[in-house]
Amino acid sequence: MNTNAVIAIHGGAGTILRASMSASAEADYHAALHAVLSAGQRVLADGGSALDAVSEAVRLLEDCPLFNAGRGAVYTAAGTHELDAAIMDGSTLDAGAICCVTRVRNPILAARRVLERSEHVLFTGEGAEAFAAAQGLEFVEPEYFHTEARYRQWQLARGQQRAMLDHDGATLASAPSSSDDDPTPHEPIDPNRKFGTVGAVALDQHGHVAAATSTGGVTNKQVGRVGDTPLIGAGCYADDATCAVSTTGSGEMFMRMVAAYDVAAQMAYRNVSLEEAAHDVVMNRLPKIEGRGGLVAVDARGNVTLPFNTEGMYRGFARIGETPVTAIYR
Repeated sequence: MNTNAVIAIHGGAGTILRASMSASAEADYHAALHAVLSAGQRVLADGGSALDAVSEAVRLLEDCPLFNAGRGAVYTAAGTHELDAAIMDGSTLDAGAICCVTRVRNPILAARRVLERSEHVLFTGEGAEAFAAAQGLEFVEPEYFHTEARYRQWQLARGQQRAMLDHDGATLASAPSSSDDDPTPHEPIDPNRKFGTVGAVALDQHGHVAAATSTGGVTNKQVGRVGDTPLIGAGCYADDATCAVSTTGSGEMFMRMVAAYDVAAQMAYRNVSLEEAAHDVVMNRLPKIEGRGGLVAVDARGNVTLPFNTEGMYRGFARIGETPVTAIYR
């Protein structure tokens, strides 16, 4: 049995917007990260698989409106929601992913069904929804994904006629105060300069690793745009021989760098540590093509790394029997 069992998560990376930062908003994010880590930690402590732990962690992140995945997903240019997710089992290299779904409550559960019950890896759009329905997964009306904060974000982006990643966050900083149940505009990381993806990696007591990633995409994105999240090797990768990785960032750059796989490849072919490989990808290679964001990763020995090249990244990790650690800033 592996005594180094651990789970690590992220909830997106980006630019810190101090003008809108409040102690209560910060506390909300820490509390949400802590709750998700505790749930994943319990799965591992009970002898559950790394795959079970990352599935549960990402499902909970999807259900939390603070993060851009599942409920709380951002709006497309058409005023709709398109959700992507992927999951990978490091013990078998089995993987499953879905993209551009609009009514699946928990995309990560659909991705897992693809991994477990399909000969394929990736389903898209109507085919993905048909597969999820055949698996008996929960569907919701599109309104389920709506939050006032994301809607206002979309309205601002439409005014700028571009995707939110390029958008000046100053406008939102001066927006009217949000209601208690809709805290998103006052998140510590500027939602206009945030790469909103959630993910988890874990090492279980049996020595296996797994990774999972989910997203609502980019505010005001063109309908049908797919980023790195559902692409195995870009947004998600796991191999017991090296590590498990979940990324968050400027998706096109992570795709071009095959960023998640590159961490594993450097460990395998350069024979470097998890820390060194992840640092090279995030701090050296991605910035060469203006790739911004970060990742969380764990190796088969229980080493964890959470590097990012932005001002902040919602993140944390938890080992069995220890208090979860959460962080936002550097």
